[in-house]
Amino acid sequence: MSFKFIRELFKLGKMSGDKKQGSGDGAKQVTCLLIGAGARGFGYAYYAVCYPEQFKIVGVADPRDFYRKRVQDENKVSSEFVFKDWREAAEREKFADCVIIATPDREHKGPAVAFAQKGYHILLEKPMAVTEEDCREIVSVCKDNKIVLAVCHVLRYMPWAYKIREIIESGEIGEVVNIQHTEPVGFWHFAHSFVRGNWHKESESSNSLLQKCCHDVDLICHWMSPQRCAKVSSFGRLSHFRRSDKPQGAGDRCLDCSIESQCPYSAKKIYLDRVKQGHTSWPVSVITEVPDIESVTEALKSGPYGRCVYECDNDVMSQQVSTFQFENGATASLTMVAFSSRLCAREVKVYGTKGEITCDASHFPKVEVFDFLTQRKREVECRSQGAMGRLSGHGGGDYLLIDSFVQALRTGKENLVLTGADDTLASHLLVFAAEKARKDDCVVHIKPDGTF
Repeated sequence: MSFKFIRELFKLGKMSGDKKQGSGDGAKQVTCLLIGAGARGFGYAYYAVCYPEQFKIVGVADPRDFYRKRVQDENKVSSEFVFKDWREAAEREKFADCVIIATPDREHKGPAVAFAQKGYHILLEKPMAVTEEDCREIVSVCKDNKIVLAVCHVLRYMPWAYKIREIIESGEIGEVVNIQHTEPVGFWHFAHSFVRGNWHKESESSNSLLQKCCHDVDLICHWMSPQRCAKVSSFGRLSHFRRSDKPQGAGDRCLDCSIESQCPYSAKKIYLDRVKQGHTSWPVSVITEVPDIESVTEALKSGPYGRCVYECDNDVMSQQVSTFQFENGATASLTMVAFSSRLCAREVKVYGTKGEITCDASHFPKVEVFDFLTQRKREVECRSQGAMGRLSGHGGGDYLLIDSFVQALRTGKENLVLTGADDTLASHLLVFAAEKARKDDCVVHIKPDGTF
């Protein structure tokens, strides 16, 4: 997508955090069925609370009573459109403009295909699906039914990411020859999500590269566009979070561990200490319905998040390096590493023939451009505005993503969605290729149609 269009959005105030136009602007209110009312789904639904004249949650499906009722109450959803199973909703005549699908990774394909066939536009949490075949089927069905499909590649919407693309497109740094992109997951975040949490085991969810970095691969492809990736290699390992690394004297649970105070991955530190300090949002909100000292303590006594990180059945990679070579010879590398102090604050270097771009995507993201001719450096402002409350995640990317999706449906301008079906499929296929390269210890050659 041309970034001239994004610049126009800024002029219009659509992506700058300005107040939205009211219902009198001629655009319609978008109605939505929420499938999956956990942390991600509940977050996106907050847009309806902030802009009720533009977006309305009219249905919710989730098997868990607490999370389903939370969305129902906040959005005043009629009990007629509250479901324990998304299949019940799919059996009804179409009653909303779109669906947000935020179910577990392995439960994306079913609702995506079913609701696309009924004519619902779709905001689908990433990854799109966990197999190449399922991803292709979702895209095919959406195309056949003329569905707007937006997969939640929130990084594309972050100001620093599209500023990098804008600079590349301008030609300021010449031809891009190499990109180095690092995703520092964060030591306790990895323990929370990929050792104790929902994505700890590939057979039950997905591999960590797909779950954590499919949108990083998407960014690399986006920055390198229109060049096509031709070759992929990848190396990774599960380090440290294994029984063989368990310290002497460590218990099976953190609350019963004699050396807990010496462990950086202690569940008491990650959850209980946070609650004692008054912090009840993520990650504490994930482990219990109403996070307080008593409920969190009980969860750590009996639930998965209280387990010793060396006594879990996790098997996903804790670090992985993937390399990509494009048709013109340019290369890119993606490093995902668990063992970092930074929490998902990406670090990017883009090397061109006339200059280079450096990005520190931390709490106050900064993009710097160095010009080889003048040997001068300039800083590009790229802070996100407009994010609020539950939509402040990913540096405001969550807000900009759902905002773009809603505005696309309201106005009929589908190009407001930055991550269309074809681009998303292409980047997912590269993740699958990288995993094949890692598991088979080989270089994978990518055909023009994305197969390998």
